[in-house]
Amino acid sequence: MSQVVDPSSSFDVKVAALRRGLAKLERLAVAFSGGVDSTVLLHAAKEVLGRENGVAVIADSPSLPRAELAEAREIAAAIDARLIEVRTDEGNDERYRANIGNRCFFCKAALFRAMEMFAKEEGFPYLSFGEIVDDWSDDRPGAKAAQQYGVVAPLSAAGFTKEDVRRYASEHGLPVADKPASACLASRIPVGTEVTPERLSTVEAAEAALKARGYRVLRVRHHGDKARLEVGPEEETRARAELAQIESLLAQHGFQSVELAVYGAT
Repeated sequence: MSQVVDPSSSFDVKVAALRRGLAKLERLAVAFSGGVDSTVLLHAAKEVLGRENGVAVIADSPSLPRAELAEAREIAAAIDARLIEVRTDEGNDERYRANIGNRCFFCKAALFRAMEMFAKEEGFPYLSFGEIVDDWSDDRPGAKAAQQYGVVAPLSAAGFTKEDVRRYASEHGLPVADKPASACLASRIPVGTEVTPERLSTVEAAEAALKARGYRVLRVRHHGDKARLEVGPEEETRARAELAQIESLLAQHGFQSVELAVYGAT
């Protein structure tokens, strides 16, 4: 599926193009994470193709927080979408574990392999993922994996930007309309540091503890004994005031020191 709509086109033009593009696919499996982009794609696919022909496939592995999996299930149920859960084996790939900068390629390749198996068994001729126009400006190894596996990107083909998916989600009452961006746990492991189940588990537990305190946008970057905690700009003042408590909390998860920063700041 190639781009057919200029991203500067009106929102209504893009939505119409998305629906036309989806209708041509007949049966579509959507790589689903529970994030805004994939939820919008899933909703549109279900609306156009029907519940049995537009389905979600989520990859379950140690890099997916249990809370995110539970939330993805809730979101799929809220929009009455069929959700397929598949186990992926990226952790068995030494190239993924090596984490030298192209980790996402091997992670997405594992997902698409698992999706292919489901698609062949269930008769789904197309796989898709929630790429949007904004993603084109980034170095996205996962997009290269999608290209290799012939995975289509209906949202970017229709010219959808981040603003468009947020608007679509809001207008359709989707529960992700204001959900913060998220990424897999492995993204918290610095390039060059091996991705291990132990490090993923440590990050997951540390972030869960902070979310339990009410922090909404955060990343706990695993730098050995040091945690680099990144919080949203609106939560920085609170985090700095509570730094002593945060250090004590993260010490329970093996971090001897904490560096506080704003998420997204360079």
